[in-house]
Amino acid sequence: MSLQSGLDAFQQGRYQEAVQLLEQFCRNCVDHNFPDYLTAQMWLMKAYQGTGEIEKATSLWQKLINSENPQIRSWAEQAGKSLPQQAPTQSSAFQKAGRAATTGVALAMGGVGGSLALASGVTIALMFGMVFVLGLSLVLIFDSNDPLTGLAIAIAITLIFSLASFFLSPFLMDLSQRWLYQTRWVDLAEVEALSPETARILRNICQQKNLKIPRLGIIDDQNPTAFTYGSLPNSARLVVSQGLFTYLDDDEIATVYAHELGHIVHWDFAVMTAASTLVQICYLIYSTASRFGRGGGDNKVKDALQTASLVAYVFYIIGTYLLLYLSRTREYFADHFAAESTGNPNALSRALVKIAYGILEEGSRTKEPSRLIEGTRALGIYDHKAAASTGTAYRIASDPQKIGRVFLWDMFNPWGWWMELNSTHPLTGKRVRALSTYSEQLGLATEFDMGRVMGEGKTLNKTKLYGNFLLDVVLYGAETIGFFAGLVVGVFLWSASPTSGLIFGAPFIGLGIGILIKAFVMFPNYMQAPATDILTLMSDPYASPLRGQPAKLEGQLIGRGDSGYKFGSDLKIQDPSGMLYLHYASRFGPLGNFLFGMKRVQSLIGQQVGAVGWFRRGVAPWMDLIQLESENGTTVNSYHRFWSFILGGGSIILGMVLTIYLSS
Repeated sequence: MSLQSGLDAFQQGRYQEAVQLLEQFCRNCVDHNFPDYLTAQMWLMKAYQGTGEIEKATSLWQKLINSENPQIRSWAEQAGKSLPQQAPTQSSAFQKAGRAATTGVALAMGGVGGSLALASGVTIALMFGMVFVLGLSLVLIFDSNDPLTGLAIAIAITLIFSLASFFLSPFLMDLSQRWLYQTRWVDLAEVEALSPETARILRNICQQKNLKIPRLGIIDDQNPTAFTYGSLPNSARLVVSQGLFTYLDDDEIATVYAHELGHIVHWDFAVMTAASTLVQICYLIYSTASRFGRGGGDNKVKDALQTASLVAYVFYIIGTYLLLYLSRTREYFADHFAAESTGNPNALSRALVKIAYGILEEGSRTKEPSRLIEGTRALGIYDHKAAASTGTAYRIASDPQKIGRVFLWDMFNPWGWWMELNSTHPLTGKRVRALSTYSEQLGLATEFDMGRVMGEGKTLNKTKLYGNFLLDVVLYGAETIGFFAGLVVGVFLWSASPTSGLIFGAPFIGLGIGILIKAFVMFPNYMQAPATDILTLMSDPYASPLRGQPAKLEGQLIGRGDSGYKFGSDLKIQDPSGMLYLHYASRFGPLGNFLFGMKRVQSLIGQQVGAVGWFRRGVAPWMDLIQLESENGTTVNSYHRFWSFILGGGSIILGMVLTIYLSS
């Protein structure tokens, strides 16, 4: 009796038959370490749940959780969430809202993700910008051969290398994948054994779109992720980590593969490569023209080169942000493709949340951040920087609505919009909101009631949201504003009394005042910091990256916060509700941070601690540490305000000294 027949029966909902087939396969299998036997055991546990035999499922789960195979143990830890009498710190299983009876139903995006025309036209816009800059250069500097020749050669070299990298990049990526992550290439049958629905989705979509099945890779890493790369659709690579099969259910894995197929169908890697090349050329024009423009020679030529340099730089900045916009938009359209091709947008919503949870869980088990997650951030289906809040909510939520509350910041806080401008991925809340609208179009219930989240968002204090945001923006430039305000005051007083030294001293006084005002806003009084937990902090829709929120946490230090840096001074704290990064600052600057990371951090990891600090919320939440007290009596002090006070006070004193000295 084959394993596949048992998997087929399970996939088709014939759980009793699946139990019989899988039990028979396991009885006939001699080697209990054989991968097919372990696969059969995992699906047998799920089949027992399907038939209501919870005691058998629990018994088998206990066997799997104690397996010598670390991958099986990790899978069992995740699968145990769907069993009754779970641990109080784990999330209950989702009550799945269902899926469409048919696939391929056209779904309206309704403006979600921005304008497809604008996203697709990014390359054309950049090309026109490049042509304009080139035309300006040719018209204005035709009298000088050297700059033009050098510029032409540089552009030709850039184009040649870009074309070469476009076609060679898949093979170079293959080498780096094998070297960095030990990627192993597998056939469709192995993927099918891990996720039967994924194999069916791959076959169906590739047949409908007249594509070859991509080269499939699996990375032996429990951090869940997936990404695609290549030069042409029929030579694309689709790589996932083993963690995807650990943390996600069959239908959720299938939607992730469908999302990645969407990138292939839309030629995303080709468009992104072309757009990136044009942005690089704009920067090359800027750097070349500015270098020649600083030299001697004809003033007319110098002026022309400086003008070309300025225009090229403007196009480079615009192009960079258009490129990020294009990347975010492609994620929305890949989500849309997955929803249409699987008829299961709810599964992709769950997948995004569970991926965040998986990243958080794996991060809590290791003292060093994952090289895979960091290295594939731009390529992956999920930006790991945004995983903390969503993963924290999923970890303890008994109700998906608790998860939805952390999306309030994504949906309504102006800082969310501002920070998304510099991100390659949309914020998670916005992606889940879009997927929920697709579920509604298909007549399905939604697991994350984003309608309720949107309703709650409309009750938020808009004056507080936007007023604080505008104030924060001003405070970010407090030093500059203070300097120029002091300069204006100094000039005014000097015009009234030419002997006044304030024209030199006032700008430094203004600079110092600006630094101190910003410091007091960023680092307010913490003496009455309330005791709280990480999930509560992350659920605050008014949180800011600038205005620190004093808070006191109790938890365990579980590792460093600096990716791949063995002497990193930042830490990770975990309490029953989630995980948060702690940012340490020494009075002695970077050298002090290095010494703290080298000498003291390792001895603190694993200890129960009390931490006081200022909580901040960006794409990734964190806390600026004030004081840390460990269970063995060790106290660590952090000095984020120290240099602000030194620089601010020093600047004011310098300004006063200049004023008195020059006025005497």
